[in-house]
Amino acid sequence: MKATLMFGAGDVRVQDVPEPTILHPTDAIVRTVRTCVCGSDLHPYHSMEAQEHGQSMGHESLAVVEEIGAEVTSLRRGQLVVAPFSFADNTCPICRDGFQTACPHGGFYATPETNGLQAEFARIPLADGSLVPVPEVDADTADESLLASLLTLSDVYLTGYHAAYVAKVRPGQTVTVVGDGAVGLSAVLAAKQLGAERIILMGRHTARTDLGREFGATDVVSSRGEEGVAEVLDLTGGLGSEVVLEAVGHMPAYEQSYGVVRPGGVISRVGVPQYEEAPVGFGSLFGKNARLAGGPAPVRAYQEEAIGQVLRGEIEPGKVFDRTVGLDGVPAGYAAMDAREVLKVMVDPRL
Repeated sequence: MKATLMFGAGDVRVQDVPEPTILHPTDAIVRTVRTCVCGSDLHPYHSMEAQEHGQSMGHESLAVVEEIGAEVTSLRRGQLVVAPFSFADNTCPICRDGFQTACPHGGFYATPETNGLQAEFARIPLADGSLVPVPEVDADTADESLLASLLTLSDVYLTGYHAAYVAKVRPGQTVTVVGDGAVGLSAVLAAKQLGAERIILMGRHTARTDLGREFGATDVVSSRGEEGVAEVLDLTGGLGSEVVLEAVGHMPAYEQSYGVVRPGGVISRVGVPQYEEAPVGFGSLFGKNARLAGGPAPVRAYQEEAIGQVLRGEIEPGKVFDRTVGLDGVPAGYAAMDAREVLKVMVDPRL
């Protein structure tokens, strides 16, 4: 089968590899219907040291169940399923608390132990806890826009939703979203769903901020740094934003976030931090009595409800995809996302 491997910074290849097999009785084998390239995949694309054998890539998947292990009880062959970007048993105390990304028995894809999902087939550990069926949808006849929106529930939309959810966005609030990538735009959509009255999107790419307005942004601030902070403060009468959703992961975005947060407000981060230390002292959080929330999104906790919203047509988060390629086009897809030529690349293995 074809699978995506990264051999070093900027070196992505699609190669033939052996098809996965059941290793544990709790595994399932799935056939990929759609997968995609994530903004977080660009972090190793910039920094991975060269290696001889390559690391399989990808952690987002909409798929059909092909085979199940002897102990899998909740799935059947032929079902369309969404795979969260981390696998978990979904039964332990941590999972029951709604933090499946920290499941002590779970883990992440695209590691030496568990191959990535940018491939024709994949092995899913802990399948009963890690795969969520989509009712009454046939992968072969479903509308393309529906499949795209269902795919976002593997990661991107529900990562944006997690940012808004843990920040406890409520009706009437002002929310500032830092970052106009796919996660940031998803955070705009989620904040709108949760009732935010004013949503300020900090981004500078017009095609993206236009989609942000469609998703619910009321204001767009294209400036960065101190100038951007000043514009947000001006828009909020000098008070700042009650909620800030940071969807980038770089220090300048964090600095903008604590610059615009209102005293007593909350910053919720879901951009994977590309730094180990961040200021929390008087000039950042402490002096404002501001709180810090967020982390790896436990998308499994939100999937059933979100699948229903997509099927009912209440949300269409799949609009974040603006290019579709086959597996052979994945290396070019990485390059296009890195060059900001496209927002998010979807992969259709049939092409």
